[in-house]
Amino acid sequence: MSAQGWYYLHENGELIYKPHPDAVMDIRDSDLARALWPVDPSDRLGAWTILVEALAAGANLPRIKELAAKWGCDDEDAQKYASRIGCQLSMDGDQWYATRTDFISLQESPAGFGVTALEAMADLCRSLGYRPAKMWGTSFADLLTAREGS
Repeated sequence: MSAQGWYYLHENGELIYKPHPDAVMDIRDSDLARALWPVDPSDRLGAWTILVEALAAGANLPRIKELAAKWGCDDEDAQKYASRIGCQLSMDGDQWYATRTDFISLQESPAGFGVTALEAMADLCRSLGYRPAKMWGTSFADLLTAREGS
């Protein structure tokens, strides 16, 4: 992966792009940045990671929807992403729900719900305890593979 720039989550909920690979230093040192993600236009997993984790961390939904449309991250594409990182997506009535692969039941297992698959995965990400980080944080994919008591 070759980062061509960085998205960061501002404390006001805005998801902001800095188009220079070295911008990470300024973002990392800023008290206004809550989290950051590298951008590589050829990396589909990276695009989904930005969207899911930023939404889970409180990014403004209109901005997330704007980027999802720009990057072609729709419900159909979400199935591919979810499968790749160990997340299960299904419909329950008119809502999507997301679970880990070890899902037993809603009473025993974490789950996320949303109008879109992206929103369901972000809700699951929050349920699993995601915390935004500037460097070395636990990713949504990591949380999916972590098991209780491990």
